[in-house]
This record gives sequence, C-alpha cells and structure tokens, in this order.
Amino acid sequence: MDPIDGRPSVSSAGSVVRPAASAAVLSLTLACAGMSSISAARADDAYREIETKYIFGFTEGSGIGLEGEKEFSPDTIISSGKRDGRYTAVETKLKFEYTPNQFVQFEFGPIAAYHDIQNVTGLANINAGTFGGFFGEFRYLLLERGASSPLSVTLSIEPEWHNIDETTGQGVVNYGLEANINADLEVIKNRAYLGFNLLYEPERTLTQEGSSDEETTLGASAAFAYRVLPNVTIGAETWYLRHYAGLGFDTFTGDTVYVGPNLYIQIAPKIFATFAWNTQVAGHEVGVGNLDLADFSRNRFKVKASFEF
Repeated sequence: MDPIDGRPSVSSAGSVVRPAASAAVLSLTLACAGMSSISAARADDAYREIETKYIFGFTEGSGIGLEGEKEFSPDTIISSGKRDGRYTAVETKLKFEYTPNQFVQFEFGPIAAYHDIQNVTGLANINAGTFGGFFGEFRYLLLERGASSPLSVTLSIEPEWHNIDETTGQGVVNYGLEANINADLEVIKNRAYLGFNLLYEPERTLTQEGSSDEETTLGASAAFAYRVLPNVTIGAETWYLRHYAGLGFDTFTGDTVYVGPNLYIQIAPKIFATFAWNTQVAGHEVGVGNLDLADFSRNRFKVKASFEF
C-alpha cells in the first residue's frame, strides 16, 4: 500500500507489487541462504584435523599422533628395475608405534626382506626371502602447528641393523642411521598441505669376505597433499637424492630425481592405508651416464596399512 494514500504500490513497469508476495520472496531467499550456510558448515565440520605423518607418500609429515596412542603397521617398500636384467627388492618393516606424550613418539620392530635378481650386471642372481634385521625410531615434535603458525616440524632418528644387504640381497652386517627433518605447512585448514623432508643417512657394511664399505645418502623432498573427501587424500611428491662413497662425502657416485603420486585412505576411525609410487626422471651415474641405476632403483613403491589401538 502507498504509505500516503493507501493504494497498492506500482512498479516502474506499471505492475502491482503486493506486500504479501514481497514478503514471501524475501522469506524464501533468506531460507535458501540459511540452508546453504548450514550445508557449508556441515561440509567444513566433516574435514576434521588429520595426522599428517603418512599423507605424503615417501615424504614423511610432522604428525606425532595422540598421547597414549599405539599402532601396528606393516610398512613395505618395493624397489624395482636396474639398467639390465630383472631386479626386485622388497623390504617390510613390522612397526610397533607408541606415543607417550604429544611431543615424543617411538617406533621399533623386525625387518623382512625378499630379493629377486636375475642377470643384473654386477649383482649375483638370487631369489630368496628372509629375516632382514631390526630398526628403531625416535621422533620429537620440535614445532607444533597452532593458531599463530601453520607450520609444524619434527626431528627423527632411525638406527637400523641389517644382516641382508638391501640392494644385493647377500648376507652382510650393516649399520645405518637415518636422520630426518620432517616439516609440513597447512595451506587450507584441514584440507591442503605442503610437506618437506631433509635426509642424512650414513651406513657401514661388513661383508662375509671381511671387507668394509661406507656410504652416505643425502636427500630433500617436496610434496603436496589434498583431501578430496574427508577420508581420502591424494597428492604428489618429488625427491632429490645424492649418493657418496664414504662417511665423509669422500666420493660422489651419482644422484637421482624421483617423482610420483600418492594416496591415503582412512578406512575406519582406527585403520588407514597409504600407497605411493616414485620413478626416476633425471639423474646421473658417475662414469656411466643418465640416471643412477647402481645406487638407486628405477622405481620404488610404498604400501602401508595401519591399525591403531
């Protein structure tokens, strides 16, 4: 109604705009907007905080886990492909993990090994599976992600003892120490992450003939992970690795660049699986040429299942 003379209001086109219809349209618009807001809020609520340790493939995130949490996980790495012949090496760590508090985590367990090597230059033929050794790992959360910083950083040290050479499958006594800086950055809250690793791994091997070999591997990685569903995360990573003979970086023998995808699936509240594949795309073996297929394999795969309790 016109506020002055009481007649219905008329639009510029001459049509009558009735107050009841206007109110209905306004109510419907507000209702739709409210439903959209509720749906968006519910979608955001579905993406709760995730432990980032295993969402990047071979790159390890900074996640420590919940205080008091225990976990068992078979963690398998398959290496395949050399410059010639047939080459497959499988190493499975049967990990028991314990988190006594929010800053410290321990892992330890036995190692199983399997090698199938046929007609590879410089390696003896073998087709056998056996007990491979023991490992332990200590992780410390150096920088915790919070409201003021999206960055989280963890330091890890992993001593290992092997009675089977990881590359050749032959009987040896091998001591290694894998030291890592694991960092990740939350790009979109609870949805997208960037991961970064720095690796230092010296090793000393005593052969059955009595000789001693020393070597060192240095590495750095960058990875991206995005949660396409609350329980499914996909991503990709790249690694750069350098190999030296000697513990003091005495002789550079080769380097490589790996790239590949990864997948993380939360199967149940306390069960998850992760899969990753890396393949060599660049690198150089000293004295040979493109790619380093002596110190590294052409492909590597990671399969891990985890059961928390």
